Amino acid sequence: MSLEEHLRTVRLVDHHVHGWFTEPGDRAAFEAALNEGATGPVTSGLDLPVGVAVRRWCAPLLGLPALASADDYWEARSATPYDELVRTFLDAAGVDRWIVDTGLTPDLVTDPEPRSEILRLELLMEQVLGESDPVGAFRERLGVADVVGAKTIAAYRCGLAIDWSRPHDADVAAHARESGPRVVDPVLVAFGVHEAAALGLPLQVHTGFGDRDLDLRTADPLHLLPLLRSVGSPVLLLHCYPFHRHAGYLAQAVEHVSFDVGLAISHLGARSVELVAETMELAPFGKQLYSSDAYGLPELHYLGAVLWRRAMGEVLGAWVRRGDWSEADAIRVVDLVARENAVRVYGL
Repeated sequence: MSLEEHLRTVRLVDHHVHGWFTEPGDRAAFEAALNEGATGPVTSGLDLPVGVAVRRWCAPLLGLPALASADDYWEARSATPYDELVRTFLDAAGVDRWIVDTGLTPDLVTDPEPRSEILRLELLMEQVLGESDPVGAFRERLGVADVVGAKTIAAYRCGLAIDWSRPHDADVAAHARESGPRVVDPVLVAFGVHEAAALGLPLQVHTGFGDRDLDLRTADPLHLLPLLRSVGSPVLLLHCYPFHRHAGYLAQAVEHVSFDVGLAISHLGARSVELVAETMELAPFGKQLYSSDAYGLPELHYLGAVLWRRAMGEVLGAWVRRGDWSEADAIRVVDLVARENAVRVYGL
């Protein structure tokens, strides 16, 4: 089988993803959901690289020519029954297992199947703040959670440039008593992370690009070095752009660190090929995982997959044609990133 054919047919494990909206929404909601960085009417998502990518790659699945106009795309999308629309894009993604962060707006989205779940540590901490013993309650609930991993959104809550040392229980309890309903306290964040690591749970950490309430300056994964040196469980750096080269260094330098460039692949659109090439510069191939980080729009569950397949074909295919790699080398690396690394790390 050729590399091109293998990339068309290889089944994926999407190791970090969310659900799709329960309702199709109107055009304004659709365009807003394409814009990761803005929560108001700043820029239509159709005027971003991801919007062009939707018109290029998603339009043919609705019976339109590639790069159909935005108006034509919306008309065809609106004419398609929503359940059919969702199934069209999810089936075309070619994913065998979705590893789902179920903690983001669970009342607004429906999660894909078959799935494994990731637990948000800050959300769990918020649920036990009112307990008489929040430390014990957190440990108890974390210990019985039926999940394959945990996730911290410290980058959103307090940034990654914090004291990552493991706090004492008494300090955690004192900070829990003083916390508001939204956990932003670095002591509580660090406690949750260390508790998950102590159980050996793979730990996902949001880094890099995200919504506009994030301070990108403190979302660089290099801020995590003290934590990475103090825990031994798998750590998975999510998204990483524009710090993906930093993540690649960490994946080579620290044995239990892996990473992805999900989210950015879709949002960079045509430039996703260069992004994938840069992730291949330094990082071990056994430390890279596929993810879409799709949320809300079922187009994004497909778009992440089709752009990743295309980018891997462009990058690895060029190396094969130059004689730098064999085709067998390229196919092996595709399989590692597409599914095998995730199966190993999460024990699927």
